[in-house]
Amino acid sequence: MQGKQKMELVHPETTRLGWIGTGVMGRSMCSHLLKAGFRLAIYNRSPEKMNDLIHSGAVGCASPMDVAKQSDVVFSMVGYPTDVEEVLLGEKGVLAGLRSGGVMVDMTTSRPGLAVRIAEAAASKSVVALDAPVSGGDIGAREARLSIMVGGDQAAYEALMPIWKLLGTTFVYQGPAGSGQHTKVVNQILIGASMVGLCEAMLYAKQSGLNPELVLKSVSTGAAGSWSLSNLTPRILRGDFAPGFFVDHIVKDLGIAIEEAEKLGLQLPGLEHAKKMYEYLQSLDYGSSGTQALILALARLNNVEWIH
Repeated sequence: MQGKQKMELVHPETTRLGWIGTGVMGRSMCSHLLKAGFRLAIYNRSPEKMNDLIHSGAVGCASPMDVAKQSDVVFSMVGYPTDVEEVLLGEKGVLAGLRSGGVMVDMTTSRPGLAVRIAEAAASKSVVALDAPVSGGDIGAREARLSIMVGGDQAAYEALMPIWKLLGTTFVYQGPAGSGQHTKVVNQILIGASMVGLCEAMLYAKQSGLNPELVLKSVSTGAAGSWSLSNLTPRILRGDFAPGFFVDHIVKDLGIAIEEAEKLGLQLPGLEHAKKMYEYLQSLDYGSSGTQALILALARLNNVEWIH
């Protein structure tokens, strides 16, 4: 029965790891596993993004299936649900190469229903699948301070405890397959609406003649304080719009959140407004920028320049 059968803890001497997706966050997460002594096989659609990790000891592979053939546990962190389906369930996907008894862990923010389908497909081949999306962005990945939300087999979650401890500071088992993704939907609803308020507040501070740095010093430790305020506002103030989390991806995530809310019969107008704001930012050709670039969309709407 799910969650009842005990599994051995993963260990660098006995467990081979695989990783699909070595982008902004995945690259840092892989580096933590390598530094801990794990053997690591990796794949990325753009091979050049694997070079640094290969130089650090990872083995580059030609497909997700090739990664799986060399691994006991395979992690994936890619862009969109269609990518998840391809790298896990495709003809040359992880499930096609993973041995019976293996584990695959999808850390992409994806659809809860897809996580359930992946878990069912995995079980049919005696493989365990977990959905384990994360929050914390590039900073959290780099500093191993991610929050990890896990759904699926509880025994597998517990067996992977050494991995969770290498990657994050908060890791919570949320329930059966799909529960990790549902929790990430909650996370993205919170972030989507709060980022609009954050950027509106900074625009107001600037236009009213205040010094935004001094304003941030006052408000970041009060009731308005948040991770986004402390970590992303400094980037906004120095004009740094490099991606810790892509605008394109937050639009995808908020779309998933709206779809899931509709299934539950919920109307979430704040969420819908946030998605429209980010879609407007996309239309200004900032899809590959970080989410903090939302300040530029608000500046455009108000016919002012954001220069600080």
